[in-house]
This record gives sequence, structure tokens and C-alpha cells, in this order.
Amino acid sequence: MAKKTFLILLAAASLAALVAAAVPAQQDPSKEELKLSLPKPMFVGTPRNIKTPNLELVTGKPRGPFFVAKGTKLLSLKKPVKSSDMQPVIGELSFVCDGEKSGEDGYFVELGPGKQWVQIDLGASFAIGPILVWHYHSQARVYRDMVIQVSDDKDFLKGVITVYNNDHDNSAGLGLGKDKEYIETNEGRLIDAKGARGRFVRLTSGGNTSNDMNHYVEVEVYGLPAK
Repeated sequence: MAKKTFLILLAAASLAALVAAAVPAQQDPSKEELKLSLPKPMFVGTPRNIKTPNLELVTGKPRGPFFVAKGTKLLSLKKPVKSSDMQPVIGELSFVCDGEKSGEDGYFVELGPGKQWVQIDLGASFAIGPILVWHYHSQARVYRDMVIQVSDDKDFLKGVITVYNNDHDNSAGLGLGKDKEYIETNEGRLIDAKGARGRFVRLTSGGNTSNDMNHYVEVEVYGLPAK
């Protein structure tokens, strides 16, 4: 009898754990799901011949929902953008925050080879939540030495917060990163800045697995006014 009771309690506990795991964060009244508009996919299937030592596991599964504090807003749309390469090879820097995410030609800006960065001026300091990044995604490729930083200093000399870094060997000189490299898709990459406060968002990269150039289709920065 005692064994049967134990098994019943164990089953109940397991069921409760499964239910708890299945209950999404939207039940938190202070949270809401971040609604994103995604471009159409430009390739399907599992990419091959991507050789990089720091690549995350490719599952082929879509990204799940992401929940943010109520009142979170898109901060970056139409905001000013500058770059380490002020004369892009293709496109305009304004493409980075113009709201267009298509992987087709004519929607991306191409910066020169090697280490380059783009920087978005949000106009004021915010508590930054998710940052969505779309590099060139019409074919499978990995962008190297990707580092995302936030600061109130436009020159990024002080008060710099690094929210993402997949530079595993510090070849960009911004510190060793522990994040994984990833293959570009139409979903973009979602990075949670976890409330890092700043007016400026700087995104660095160092070429990609197809060539040495740097490309940006769109960057979306979400957040709340800094308290």
C-alpha cells in the first residue's frame, strides 16, 4: 500500500512538473509575447560545408516565443546609423533600421572586408531588451567575430556593456566570447540584452564563411525608458 501511494505521489509530481514546464510566461501579467514580422525564408534544408570551430547545434526547429515586459517598444526604426565604413560597398547605412528584412538583393548594406561595425543612435538612454539582427540570409553563412555592445558613450570608450560575443579567439580585440556562432536564417538572431542601459548599440563583425565582407539587412532594438 505504501509503495502504491508513493507511486501515485511520484506520478502526480511528474505531471505537475510537466504542466509547469508547459505553462508559458504569458501567464505573468507583467509580460507579453514579442510579436515579430519575419521575412520569407530564402533557403531550406540543413546547410552543409559550413566549417567553423564554434558553431551551435543546428536543429532546424523554429525559434519559440519570447516574452518581454509590457510596454516594450521597438526603439530603432528609422534611427540614425553610422559605421566604421562610412562609404558602404553596396547599399546605404539607413537600410540597417529601415524596417525591410528581405533577403533579396537591394535590401542589405555591404561594408568592407575585415573587422567593421555599425552603430545605432536610439536618441536617448533605454533599458534594452531583445535585439534582433538580420545579416545576409539568402544563403547559409556564418558571420565571424560578432560582438554586440551597448553604451551611453558614442565612442564606446566607457560604460560599455557587451551583450553578445561569439569571438572565441579575441581576433576582434573586444574580449573572448562565450556565445556560439550560428547560421543565418530569415528568423534573424535574437539576443537578450537583459535591461542593459544605453543610448547607442554597436554591432561588430569580421567577415563571414562565404567572403570577407560584412552585411546587414536589418537590426531591431527593443526596450523601455531607462529609470
